[in-house]
Amino acid sequence: MRIAFLVHPRFQSLDLTGPLEVFSLAGDAYATEVVSVDGAPVAASSGLSIVPHRAFHDDPVDTLIVVGGAGTAEVIGDDRTIAWISSVARRARRVGSVCSGAFLLAQAGLLDGRRATTHWSACRLLAEHFPEVEVDPDPIFVRDDPVWTSAGVTAGIDLALAMVEDDLGPATARDIARQLVVFVQRPGGQAQFSAQLAAGRPDRPGLRELQRWIADHLTADLSVEALADRAGLSTRHFARVFRDGVGVTPASYVESVRVEAARRLLETTERPLDVIARECGFGTPETMHRGFKRTVSVTPGDYRRRFRGRTPTS
Repeated sequence: MRIAFLVHPRFQSLDLTGPLEVFSLAGDAYATEVVSVDGAPVAASSGLSIVPHRAFHDDPVDTLIVVGGAGTAEVIGDDRTIAWISSVARRARRVGSVCSGAFLLAQAGLLDGRRATTHWSACRLLAEHFPEVEVDPDPIFVRDDPVWTSAGVTAGIDLALAMVEDDLGPATARDIARQLVVFVQRPGGQAQFSAQLAAGRPDRPGLRELQRWIADHLTADLSVEALADRAGLSTRHFARVFRDGVGVTPASYVESVRVEAARRLLETTERPLDVIARECGFGTPETMHRGFKRTVSVTPGDYRRRFRGRTPTS
């Protein structure tokens, strides 16, 4: 099976090398090649330069994977590249994208009427620019045959492992995952990495100050009524202003901040779950458990087992 990776100036190097390593570890099952518009060396956003195997060509490929990166903003306007993607995709068994590579697939019309994803920070932009695409911001990858799209950067590895499992079976995918020391299927979705980063930054200085205060007072009364009183607004007006400025309700925001704080403690300490629950304002492990399931789709215990570092700090 021939797999072609399309790269462009200022691509994200991990978008290429992650899935490329997955397919290479499958032995002779795949023949991989890196393709660019003219076959000349291409510099990634990190400064790393690679020499593609060849320039655009008309030879059929089994799978086309379009990588993302900062350069997609310029490439999306390159008619030659978009036309080549469209041409190859029509004859390929499947097409995939990593991170913002989804924008190039969308520009080629390959995502119209399909469910797709991209890096969590770019999902809203993808939906705005391509309203015919059903953008799902949470999955690590989305399969809507024959098109596969994945979230940011390392999600390309998840995508490639899923393709290997589909082609060669779960045993082969597990063996490759062991070699790379990654999960065959990562737990949870993108929310586990973006709950706080994706929160809006309100224009009102008072709301920004309140956000900072919340982060420093997790064990305080952070009910909507208490926060409204602190902001000097009626409860109803405060709830509306907060949602308009931040993008989520006050209760959802507070929960995400508490989950974020608990995640840091789960990753870096060996404190018992009940202690972490109290320190982060949840009160009980059961309440924290429910917050984690809603926010990051895994339990606190599962999160600790999968993401805790080797050297606890306390």
